[in-house]
Amino acid sequence: MFGALALCSCRTAYQLDTVDGVERTRLLIDSRWDAQPDQAAAEWLAPFKAKVDSVMSPVVGRVAHDMAAKRPESDLSNLLADIMVWAAKDYGEQVDFGVYNMGGIRAALSKGDVTWGDVLAIAPFENKICFLTLTGDKVLQLFDQMAVTGGECVSASVRLVIEHSGNMQGRLLSATVGGQPIDPQRSYRIATIDYLAQGNDHLTAFKDKTNYNAPAAESNNSRFIIENFFRHQLTAGRVVDAKVEGRIVQK
Repeated sequence: MFGALALCSCRTAYQLDTVDGVERTRLLIDSRWDAQPDQAAAEWLAPFKAKVDSVMSPVVGRVAHDMAAKRPESDLSNLLADIMVWAAKDYGEQVDFGVYNMGGIRAALSKGDVTWGDVLAIAPFENKICFLTLTGDKVLQLFDQMAVTGGECVSASVRLVIEHSGNMQGRLLSATVGGQPIDPQRSYRIATIDYLAQGNDHLTAFKDKTNYNAPAAESNNSRFIIENFFRHQLTAGRVVDAKVEGRIVQK
């Protein structure tokens, strides 16, 4: 008995399209996106919403206008980096500048009241504030790595000019801290979060840190640092009004 083996092949033609570029942005989700809510669904959710609201709705501060994060610089990213510097005094630290990561900002703020839920949405991770030292040459390397990403969150003392075009890697053109060019031989004290201090988000210059101060207690989580800042401003009767001010200029 003989057997027969049939071999077949099929070919499918695929059309490959060229991707010219990829862009992303964040949308502020509010009542504009739910103009006609489902009444039955709202009634079913009501008991759960009441419980969640009791935890999330306490007001911790106020902002003067809508704030969102985007590269190379934004009001919200500036604010978060400034908060890292603001908190340094509570740890006996005097820092030259602060750094936060754009990728870690997961929500926006609407004008008016800021609730605990808003803070939690912005900083949902377990990242904690920390302090470290980099030499000037490593600071320049750090800023160059920020240029490659298109910009990260930096505090008010920093001014960067970067070259960035489309999907091409960016390049650092100039950098100052406190109005002065970076001194390669000097040491700079930096406030940031432990996630970045480990060299994540392409900021590998942080791996060469020294004099690392990383408090481990839960109270040092970045969300609590942000909450403390807002509560302090609210107690003082101040409305938070961060702005874009040329900290990172893209050419």
